[in-house]
Amino acid sequence: MKVLIIEDEPSMREILERALTKERFVVETAEDCSSAMRKFGVYDYDCILLDIMLPDGNGLELLQQIKKMGKKDRVLIISAKDSIDDKVTGLNLGADDYLAKPFHIEELVARVKSLIRRNNNSQTRLSFANIDIDESAFQAFVDDRPLDLSRKEYDILLFFMYRPNRLIHKEALAENVWGDHIDQTDNFDFIYAQIKNVRKKLSESGASAEIKSVYGFGYKFVET
Repeated sequence: MKVLIIEDEPSMREILERALTKERFVVETAEDCSSAMRKFGVYDYDCILLDIMLPDGNGLELLQQIKKMGKKDRVLIISAKDSIDDKVTGLNLGADDYLAKPFHIEELVARVKSLIRRNNNSQTRLSFANIDIDESAFQAFVDDRPLDLSRKEYDILLFFMYRPNRLIHKEALAENVWGDHIDQTDNFDFIYAQIKNVRKKLSESGASAEIKSVYGFGYKFVET
């Protein structure tokens, strides 16, 4: 799952990034409205953490822009401004939740997870063919037998489990599983290596689904 933190205070941004990364989210950050807008134009996110007070604009105005772009990303406003007017305005503009600073990190993480579950129809267990994933435990199963995956292998399989029988471009896969780090590479060899590992483990476990290559495009997760 991919999260964008829009927060201008470096220490708070670092705390949030560390906490959400620990919970196995792919985390990207932006320190102002302009850098956030650049990201919106390229990426989609499962959840956006949005501060109201930003150095080059107002977070509520940024929220309006997000909605005008037709983005479906869940938005959690995090702000030191704990006023009823800000809460009402934010929710009326399309925010999904509002959390005033200071807050407990545990509560923020719980709210992010809740918003993402809501966006995914409250699913915590996914099934396709004879493969299951228990998201609450970060565990994949084939015929109810645990599948031993590394963190990135699990993230790849989870990405496909949400998109069975759909054509997936390799760039979309990379952006969702690796986030900002995708910009630091010149090729996709690391993706090919990870996909190869997932395929091998699915095959050896007796899975009745596989990740097929679609020449010139990317991949498709299908039953065999």
